[in-house]
Amino acid sequence: MGIFLWTQEQEFGFLFLTDLPIWAELLLAIMLLDFVAQYVAHYLLHKVRWMWKFHMVHHSDTKVDATTGTRHHPGDYLLRECFALYTIIISGMPFAYYLIYRITSILFTYLTHANISVPAWLDKPLSLVFITPNMHKFHHHFERPWTDTNFGNIFSFWDRIFGTILTTTPQDPLWAGCAGRPH
Repeated sequence: MGIFLWTQEQEFGFLFLTDLPIWAELLLAIMLLDFVAQYVAHYLLHKVRWMWKFHMVHHSDTKVDATTGTRHHPGDYLLRECFALYTIIISGMPFAYYLIYRITSILFTYLTHANISVPAWLDKPLSLVFITPNMHKFHHHFERPWTDTNFGNIFSFWDRIFGTILTTTPQDPLWAGCAGRPH
């Protein structure tokens, strides 16, 4: 809580330089946290060898389901929270925004790791903006380089912007290697 009090007392962060409506500030805060504390941190957890040693605990699950979303090494969690703190400081977001982001992030983590298959007619439009279970299951493919794709947590456009997206369908032979494919 201290960092939130400090940024508010000092009016530190770029949100103090804007006069956006609360809903726009909240959306911006969620997008920033999703990008920095999830997408960027997740990308680095895969690409930096010592970080991968923390993150491989999450990828050790051979039957991906909602519980996989809670399987993280404490170092993995700590690294992501350091990225979140950086984002909180530079933005000056209030605690309520972080709390809403954290709840949303947890919900998406459980949803995207759930052992469900979303019908293609629904998955396709949803996946243009959000990470869906069908998208994230491919991230849990049993071998690289396929596991080094689809790093997003809430929003899929980070993967689209940075070229790390890979999609497949249950009919694709590569789907067979996905640990989280529905049974």
